[in-house]
Amino acid sequence: MVTPDSMRILIATDAWDPQVNGVVRTLKATGAELGARGHEVRYVTPDGFTTVPLPTYPEVRLALFAKARVAGIISSFAPDAIHIATEGPIGLAARQICVERGLPFTTSFHTRFPEYIEARTAVPSSWTYGLVRWFHQAAARTMVSTTSLELELRARGFSNLCTWSRGVDTNLFQPGSKSLFDLPRPVSLYVGRVAVEKNLEAFLSLDLPGTKVVVGDGPQLAELKARFPAVRFVGARFGADLAAHYAASDVFVFPSRTDTFGLVMLEALACGVPVAAFPVQGPLDVLGRGDGVGAMSENLQSAIEQALLASPSRCRSYALEYSWQACTDQFLANLAAAVVHRPERELAASAAHHVRPAA
Repeated sequence: MVTPDSMRILIATDAWDPQVNGVVRTLKATGAELGARGHEVRYVTPDGFTTVPLPTYPEVRLALFAKARVAGIISSFAPDAIHIATEGPIGLAARQICVERGLPFTTSFHTRFPEYIEARTAVPSSWTYGLVRWFHQAAARTMVSTTSLELELRARGFSNLCTWSRGVDTNLFQPGSKSLFDLPRPVSLYVGRVAVEKNLEAFLSLDLPGTKVVVGDGPQLAELKARFPAVRFVGARFGADLAAHYAASDVFVFPSRTDTFGLVMLEALACGVPVAAFPVQGPLDVLGRGDGVGAMSENLQSAIEQALLASPSRCRSYALEYSWQACTDQFLANLAAAVVHRPERELAASAAHHVRPAA
């Protein structure tokens, strides 16, 4: 078998720049950690394909006629492991090629597309879950971010599930100055897509003291800016600028009821900012073990009031328990179920292993 420190790993994903979300950050951070460990990572993304914008979501680009090019990349790269991260056109093409060639592969379930489609089109999620289940059932392993999500998907008929958690860059995201915001306090912050599935209106409609700040772009931005003129919408932020926005706030508000994890909650906690959320999957998984790092309630305003009492240092200490190193350990362990059998490379790796320097 190819040695664990010398794998070629192909990751096929429809989620990539210019999208700003937890899926893209997770794939990039995991790839960087894999590279640091000596693995060669090849991403197959919409870059270089003819694409069209996803209706109602133009920053998401859908690759057209992807199969031939994806097939060529797989043939030339000759990966030892193939991971399909999304259920879009590139993911579908990679899945079809792997099935046709008898290549094992893993997948990951990042996003509740059935619920998102239902929110946008009124197509019942029960219809589309059948398609999503079909997509993943051919995988050797389907990676999910939390145990609670794994239990839910098992109840929906998914199989071969395993956990692939998330990490946070605690060097980038750390406590900092509050001076960035010259605004009435407390500052209640949201970071993420400005889209209907994020349930942002549940936060923006609250009568809260201080100031509400929204970091992010999305298809609902113009509508919400017009409806909530007192809210500060500052657009998408990145890197140290994003971290500074987290650190300068007093509470992070996560109104989503559909996220499978919510990486932004970890980023806020790493900056010493407590989190307020609904008691649903995602927040329950991220905050459930962290006594005193935030609050969850069906009354979101009450959760915000409680979270403001939390200790910033405790929030920071809790976030330090999450790392991309541990996340990558899980990813590699899950890949072990789908390593491509390549006798010629295994022989070469074995021969190299047994070479001894001359005396």
